[in-house]
Amino acid sequence: MSPGRGEAAVPSDMRVAVAGATGRTGREITAVLDRAGHASVAIARSRGVDVLTGAGLDHALSGVDAVVDVTNFPAADLEAARRAFGTATRHLLEAEARAGVRHHVLLSIVGIDRGGRTPHYEGKRTQEALVAAGPVPFTIQRATQFFDFPEMVVGWVRKDQVAVVPPLLLQPVAVSDVAQVLVEIAMGPARMGRAPDLAGPSTEDFVDMARRTLQARGDTTRLVPSWRGLFGVEAAGEVLLPDPGARLGTTTFDEWLAKR
Repeated sequence: MSPGRGEAAVPSDMRVAVAGATGRTGREITAVLDRAGHASVAIARSRGVDVLTGAGLDHALSGVDAVVDVTNFPAADLEAARRAFGTATRHLLEAEARAGVRHHVLLSIVGIDRGGRTPHYEGKRTQEALVAAGPVPFTIQRATQFFDFPEMVVGWVRKDQVAVVPPLLLQPVAVSDVAQVLVEIAMGPARMGRAPDLAGPSTEDFVDMARRTLQARGDTTRLVPSWRGLFGVEAAGEVLLPDPGARLGTTTFDEWLAKR
């Protein structure tokens, strides 16, 4: 009997395409694949493959066993986010179905269904829904925010050396730990649903993380904790923490910061 959807046998040597290969997460995934001896295929506009138009996808996915999607798109509003993430995901899934790809692995974010309606979260919700309803066996891996997230937020909101930042409670994770898990998932059979949440080993205070990261860089930006900014009070408390039973990475924030 031939394997059903999500039950295909996994080859020992795999060819894995990375959508968003030139971004920081994509680069980490490619490095993990290379070290493991698996062939990696870069899906990125700079490599002649555009998920927003579909250009080059059929050629890139020829002979590919699995796709790991870590694409990201800036968007100013909810509709722009739905359009960008939705268009890219549809093009990927349609091309994967034509190529006979066995496994689509999507990186998503812990808390997107309870942390407010930011454009980025709306885009990830759109992605998840399309992947779950799509023609390709899939696994969705939600992860918490990365260690450099507070520094990124400060860069987005800084004005006259002052940054209004949200007093979030996070359990952040290292990009390198996320990459390892995504490759491990791509090597296995599709779950046809979500894998356990992925998070770092400990909870952290967003404002404290931002302050320590800036101090390490010699940045004197003044931080003003407030819910009147990028995140509102709907993100307070444990909203952005992983579900019970989450898989934990091994790299701590202190270890990551020391290397910075």
